[in-house]
Amino acid sequence: MLTAEPVAGEDAGLIAALTAEHLPTEDLNQPGRRFHRFIDEQGLVGFGGLEGHGPDRLIRSIVTAPGRRGQGLGRVLLAALEAAARQDGVERLHLLTTTAAPFFIRNGYQAADRDTAPNAIAASREFASLCPASAAYLIKAVAP
Repeated sequence: MLTAEPVAGEDAGLIAALTAEHLPTEDLNQPGRRFHRFIDEQGLVGFGGLEGHGPDRLIRSIVTAPGRRGQGLGRVLLAALEAAARQDGVERLHLLTTTAAPFFIRNGYQAADRDTAPNAIAASREFASLCPASAAYLIKAVAP
């Protein structure tokens, strides 16, 4: 069974996991970010987070632990984040990725034009400066 534990943005394990995958870490401890460490009976599964307030949120850096990859656990982590978002009243999840667009598209996300991003998403540091303009912008409706 998967368990999600909240972790602070300055958590060494979170920072190490994101750094190893060349994902942004510069703003992890800023307000409006909520990260989780996911574990199961075998230990660490990975990390993931959400950013923002209101009906639109940004998925932040889902990472599966290196020894746990190839087992479908990325989908499990994504589903856990989507469920948490729904519980918070989120209507749409947004993300930027330079490497994982096919994974997210297989899981129901659709490519969108960055110019259509809601202000709350477009103003995020990840959207405005941390991710390159070449990153794919994807969106998914998650409201029940």
